[in-house]
Formats: sequence, C-alpha cells, structure tokens
Amino acid sequence: MHLLHDPSAPAADAIGFEDFLKVDIRIGTILFAEEFPEARKPSYRLQIDFGPTIGVKKSCAQIVANYPIDELPGRQVAAVVNFPPRQIGPAMSEVLTLGFADQAGEVVLFAPDVKVPEGSRLF
Repeated sequence: MHLLHDPSAPAADAIGFEDFLKVDIRIGTILFAEEFPEARKPSYRLQIDFGPTIGVKKSCAQIVANYPIDELPGRQVAAVVNFPPRQIGPAMSEVLTLGFADQAGEVVLFAPDVKVPEGSRLF
C-alpha cells in the first residue's frame, strides 16, 4: 500500500494556519464522467462545476473501483482548485479531486453529507 494511503503512516509535519489557508478546497458537482482508457490505472475523466467564481474544471480520478460511471453526474465532490494544471497522459487535470483509501486501498470520494452550494470553500 502506498504511504499516502496507509492509515498507520505517521502524521505529517505540523504546519501553520496560514499554510492551511493557501490550499483552496472547494465543493463542486460532477457534470460529466467518461472512461479514461489511456490512464495507467483505471480512471475516469470528470467535468466538475465549482460555481460562477471557479467555473467548470476537468479532473482525472482513480475512482473506478467504487463508483459506476453512471452514478457520478450530480454527485458533489471536494477538490483542490489552486494547484497548477497537471498533464495525465493525453488529458489535462485542472483540479485534484479528493478522497480517502478504503480497506482495499481504493479511493472513496470526500464530499459533504448535505448538499452545499457549488464553490463552497472548506474552512
């Protein structure tokens, strides 16, 4: 299991509150999901609506094991929206969709348990 997914890994080094505030984590709603067969690990390409301030962004997510593609549109997810875009094979990922590893090491999406407005920021 990858160290980032290992629940027994030690806590990361302490950071200041100002450092935390630099990470812009927002809620968006998945508009569209498609298979991403060119990815090294099974993945989907997502289009996520973060509201009028952030807009619609693209993301590549390794969530195939826990999420059938037809259940993704309309689902809210959390993502880091202020990382630079990253090339993943032939796709550009503009945000980092967030999740936690389940017992098998597969991604479980991080999302609010009550619907919130698109673009809401984590605090």
